[in-house]
Amino acid sequence: MDTIFALASARGRAGVAVLRISGPCAHWAAGQLCALPPVRQAGLRVIRHGGETLDQAVVLAFTAPHSFTGEDSVELHLHGSVAVVAKVSEVLARMDGLRPAEAGEFTRRAMDNGHLDLTQVEGLADLIDAESESQRKQALQVLSGAIAQKVAPWRADLLRAAALIEATIDFADEDVPIDVTPELLGLLRRVQQDLVSEHARSVAAAAIREGFEVAILGAPNVGKSTLLNALAQREAAITSDIAGTTRDVIEVRMHIGGLLVTLLDTAGLRESDDVVENIGITRAKQRAESADLRIFLLQQQGEVFDVAPRPDDIVRLAKGDVTTQGAPAVSGKTGAGVEALLAEIANKLEPKTSAAGVFSRQRHMLALTTAEVALGKAITALPRAGDLPEVIATEIRVALNALEGILGHIGVEDLLGEIFSSLCIGK
Repeated sequence: MDTIFALASARGRAGVAVLRISGPCAHWAAGQLCALPPVRQAGLRVIRHGGETLDQAVVLAFTAPHSFTGEDSVELHLHGSVAVVAKVSEVLARMDGLRPAEAGEFTRRAMDNGHLDLTQVEGLADLIDAESESQRKQALQVLSGAIAQKVAPWRADLLRAAALIEATIDFADEDVPIDVTPELLGLLRRVQQDLVSEHARSVAAAAIREGFEVAILGAPNVGKSTLLNALAQREAAITSDIAGTTRDVIEVRMHIGGLLVTLLDTAGLRESDDVVENIGITRAKQRAESADLRIFLLQQQGEVFDVAPRPDDIVRLAKGDVTTQGAPAVSGKTGAGVEALLAEIANKLEPKTSAAGVFSRQRHMLALTTAEVALGKAITALPRAGDLPEVIATEIRVALNALEGILGHIGVEDLLGEIFSSLCIGK
């Protein structure tokens, strides 16, 4: 296996730049530049090559398997100069057996060496990309192995169930001393119920990872775009006194209460003969249907639209700087009621995060669904276990394979290239 190296910290000028080397020649290569300090102890060293001083760095050495990749590795904590990093990298590239790392290659080696499973790799990628506090917490939870901890008891139960049903197949021509059906049914139902529960919680987990959508709805010229600009604290949408200015859905990403939220400014809801405006209204209704939360801006109390508010939606009177109706109101023009609206948005979304699970990606949900369906078929066939043991055994194996696929143990080779290439070089 090649020894690889790459900058593990951000590119560009910085106080410190971390250059990582990993592989069988890591210690030898670093030893060509300086005297290595004791393993897992930091040492200040002068980095030299060919009689030339390249830099002064803090050096850390790790031996397999006690490193991030599970291989011998060294970290050079150089001064964060672009020129310094380029020179040391150039020297390393000329050494026999060394080459620059590809995107995600350090993490790929950590997975290949059993230090991470696929979900932990995904958690690492999510942690690097985290934009909000809730995303940071979720990513750390996944990186810590929370998904593997969830899957382990399900796997144990299904392996026990598989053993029970295989016993009936192996002794089909003999009397099996114990009726395994009650225990088998209990195992399958327990796992199936857990999967259903976790699947329901995955919707909120996906929303945390991808961000919640909050749609602003109301009649044309009611002040939706002005409110969007006030919430975003910038001119994100065009505003005018002409009704129907907004024709398409305008999206603004921002943080509200530690959550990543995408605000949606939509076309005004009304009957129109304008073909283009009607397309915008249709899109507004579609996005409103899928949004996690809607804010209805009313011109007057009791106003009704084609899209009815849900129990947890927010309703505000528009143009709160001029309204005298006394109900909760907001004004994007003056900012009156904006802080209260932001607080209510956070309060409405927060309960959704508390119910979130750890399965946050589409492939996780597909695997959970596959396992649920397979166990449902196995449970349905149980009354005829004596006639259909192979069918039950097959469905249990389908469920097991789906769960193993979540962790990357089987059937995910086509995903690996995409996942690791999404990581930066140096990870």
